[in-house]
Amino acid sequence: MRLALPSLVLLLSAAPVLAEITAIADVQRNQPVTVAGTIERFHDEDEIRLRDETGSLRVYIGPQPVALSLGQSIQVSGFMDGNLIRNELYAREIVLEDGTVITVERRYE
Repeated sequence: MRLALPSLVLLLSAAPVLAEITAIADVQRNQPVTVAGTIERFHDEDEIRLRDETGSLRVYIGPQPVALSLGQSIQVSGFMDGNLIRNELYAREIVLEDGTVITVERRYE
């Protein structure tokens, strides 16, 4: 039993931490946030529009190519900017439906 306990602790500490999902309508400016939704539109190669049941949001996905498709469900963690005219979430991590995690390079900072 003595060996099993440290192994269990190691296993639990290696499990991914799940972020709390915020509804898009509840996203606040100048705050870190995690949202989940469906890709509704590509604005260009580095921006998408993500929609959930409460609204939609522009998401900057960074300068590197990311293989995403219209209608795909994803989870995005990042930082919501404070722009009063055009709100945009700057993605830091994207989680695909299959659990694949994509870390977004932050060349915009």
